[in-house]
Amino acid sequence: MSAAEAGGVFHRARGRTLDAFSSEKEREWKGPFYFIQGADPQFGLMKAWATGDCDNGGDEWEQEIRLAEQAVQAINKLNPKPKFFVLCGDLVHAMPGRPWRKEQTEDLQRVLRTVDSDIPLVLVSGNHDVGNVPTPETIAEFQRTWGDDYFSFWVGGVLFLVLNSQFLYDASRCPALKQEHDHWLDQQLRTAGQRACRHAVVFQHIPLFLQSIGEDDDYFNLTKSVRKEMADKFVEAGRPGLREGAGEGRDWSGEEAPRSFSRQRERGRALDRTGFSPSSATGGSVTLACEPQLPRLSSRTAEAALAGWLLTLQ
Repeated sequence: MSAAEAGGVFHRARGRTLDAFSSEKEREWKGPFYFIQGADPQFGLMKAWATGDCDNGGDEWEQEIRLAEQAVQAINKLNPKPKFFVLCGDLVHAMPGRPWRKEQTEDLQRVLRTVDSDIPLVLVSGNHDVGNVPTPETIAEFQRTWGDDYFSFWVGGVLFLVLNSQFLYDASRCPALKQEHDHWLDQQLRTAGQRACRHAVVFQHIPLFLQSIGEDDDYFNLTKSVRKEMADKFVEAGRPGLREGAGEGRDWSGEEAPRSFSRQRERGRALDRTGFSPSSATGGSVTLACEPQLPRLSSRTAEAALAGWLLTLQ
């Protein structure tokens, strides 16, 4: 595989869209389909966590490589194939500028290159990818490595929005970039309304909340003021389904309390211990239900916990 071909796998998000799908051809609902969601492969975390040094540890990631390879092998065996495979942030553990970041990234990309070429990758930025407090430099690095940090695309009549949730967490060092992100999101939501978009799904790394929208501020959620602002935007736009990364996987329809996909919580650890979760949730007029026939991964901790979501009209 040439360098250009290899790079293309990770740069399909460009120009604020995903070049794997034609927006004009994909705007119309053509029947149920499913996609695969994972989060926090975070190469290097398990050693760092085991040694109790999450800031400077993480010089080994063989276990993460093995688990990621296992996940990719399972995905490649699926028939019919999922529309895409989305990873919701924290792709590697080493923060920008920290040791081992280059090596962790290279190993993750080596594994992800083995994903079936007919299954596009959708890559979401997390705090370990752009920093807890992102800068123009860390955002540019992510874009060089993985493609756009926020974008939208249509698949099978559903509008998917990928957000950079670090802008919502702390954009004090890149206020202009946050302003561009927020303007883009408002424009996307307006367009969705103008096109009478009935179905929308949002991907982001940091959850709006863990248990309830009125909960206290925490490291693992967005502040109350931000989550209310975002929730109001989503509800006004038509109650899109919300899928998130860090912490517990969440789906929220804008009408009721979130349905949890994993009740276990451990800081910085994979939370879904059985691979594909037999869970479901409803968002607006779209049902997201886990495919029961998806293969199960290891019964032990899987850093790249996965779920397959089948989208059907109600």
